[in-house]
Amino acid sequence: MRYVDGYVLPVLKKKLQAYRRMARIGGKIWKEHGALEFRECAGDDLNVKWGVPFPRMVKPKPGETVVFSWIVFKSRAHRDRVNAKVMKDPRLAKMVDPKSMPFDSKRMVYGGFKVLVEA
Repeated sequence: MRYVDGYVLPVLKKKLQAYRRMARIGGKIWKEHGALEFRECAGDDLNVKWGVPFPRMVKPKPGETVVFSWIVFKSRAHRDRVNAKVMKDPRLAKMVDPKSMPFDSKRMVYGGFKVLVEA
């Protein structure tokens, strides 16, 4: 069964295009190293009337939106192999300078998930 890394993070709306550029490069890197799917989604309808809204998790500040992202792998072991390669990729190292990040990584929510259902 496939495995998914999921992320939820706050991004300043005025830095959303910079985040998009960074994510496009990141997606290319992850896919080149074997990820099956890479998605980045900007919040659009976050004032939900049921459940716990995503903003409650990352507590966006004024001017921020929420980004929901996921990467799909063949398995957890595959994820571990791909991520090890990605972390060694020099293109990624150029993008992870905390001073130039278009989001606050300290408020990012992350986890690995076993897929229960594929439809």
